[in-house]
Amino acid sequence: MSSLILSDIFTAFADVTHCFVLGDVTYGACCVDDLSALALGADLLIHYGHSCLVPIDAAKVPCLCVFVDIKIDVEPLISTIKLNLNDKKSIVLAGTIQFASAIREAMPELEKLGLSVLIPQSKPLSAGELLGCTAPRISSKSVIGSFSDMVVVFVADGRFHLEAFMIANPDISAFRYDPYLGKLFLEEYDHHGMKDTRKRAIERAREAKSWGIVLGTLGRQGNPRILDRLEKKMREKHFSYTVVLMSEISPTRIALFEQSVDAWIQIACWWEKDKSVVANSGCCNGLGCGHSNGLCSGCGNEAAKDVKGVGDSFAGDYPMDYCAQDGGEWNSSYLKKATRPIRRNVVSSTSDGAAL
Repeated sequence: MSSLILSDIFTAFADVTHCFVLGDVTYGACCVDDLSALALGADLLIHYGHSCLVPIDAAKVPCLCVFVDIKIDVEPLISTIKLNLNDKKSIVLAGTIQFASAIREAMPELEKLGLSVLIPQSKPLSAGELLGCTAPRISSKSVIGSFSDMVVVFVADGRFHLEAFMIANPDISAFRYDPYLGKLFLEEYDHHGMKDTRKRAIERAREAKSWGIVLGTLGRQGNPRILDRLEKKMREKHFSYTVVLMSEISPTRIALFEQSVDAWIQIACWWEKDKSVVANSGCCNGLGCGHSNGLCSGCGNEAAKDVKGVGDSFAGDYPMDYCAQDGGEWNSSYLKKATRPIRRNVVSSTSDGAAL
C-alpha cells in the first residue's frame, strides 16, 4: 500500500533515479528477492518481511530489512486467558513476529496470575516467533506436571504458523487468540492423517526410477546448497533426475512432466509450493502428496531414499526445523549453528603442587 508513496519520497529526497516495486514478493522471511533486484540493476533492496533469515552479507545486493510491529491492547488477551485457562499450570506464549512486543508485554502480567509462562525460541528466529516451516520442540523439562497441564496460546489472525508448532508438539493443546476479534479459538490438527498421507507419498516415491527436483525461485525459499547435496546423492545412486526451477508449483506445470517423471522433490517453503496443488487434488494439507506421481519435501526425500522401514520413521517426533540453525540435512538455514569443540584451560592449583 505504501510502496508507491515511498517511491515518490525516495526519488524526491534521496536522489534516487529508479525505484522498482516487486509486487509479487512482498511478504515472508524467506522471500527476499535479491536475485530479481540484481537482475534489475538495483543498488539497494528494501524488504518488508517478518524476519531476517537471509543474512545481509549473503544477499547479492545490499538489503535493508524492515520489520513490522503491530501494537495491540494486551489487557483483553490477559483477561481472556484468565477466564478460560485458569486451570492450567503452564502456558507457552507465541505468535507471528508482528505481535512479538505484545507477547513480551503479556508475559509478566500472566505470571502475576500464578501461571508459568514459556516463550519458546528456535534460533535464528526471535523469541516467541513461529514460521509455517519452523517451530521449536518443547522439552518435558520445561513442563510443570505433564503436557496435559500445558497449553500454547498463539497470538495471530491465522493458524498457518501455529500448525508448525502443533506438528512439532502433538501432545500440547493449542489455542489461538485473534487480536482483531478479541476471541480465543481451540485449534486442532489431524496428525494421523498428515503422517499417513506423507507415508503413502514416500512409499510410492521409493519405487521411482525417474526423479524431478523443484528448486523454488520465490525469493530465497529454495536453497542451492540442498540442491547440490541432492544431486550428489542422485549421482551416487545412479538415479535419473531433472532439475526444474519454479516460483510456484501448479498441477498444470507438473502434468507437463507426467510421462517422464515418477516422483518429485521440492526444495522450498512447503505451504506456498503445495497449497495450489492440494487445493486441486483434495489431499491433506501441504505436507502431503499433491500429485499422482508423488510430491515430497527435501525431508521426505531423505526418508524415501535413505530410511529403512518407512512405517517406523513416522512413529516418533516430526521436526519442523526447515529454517532452524540446528536443523537436519534438509535444513535451509543460512545461519547454521557452529560446531566448536569445548575448550578447557587447565590451571595448576596449590593442591596439585603439594601432591607432587
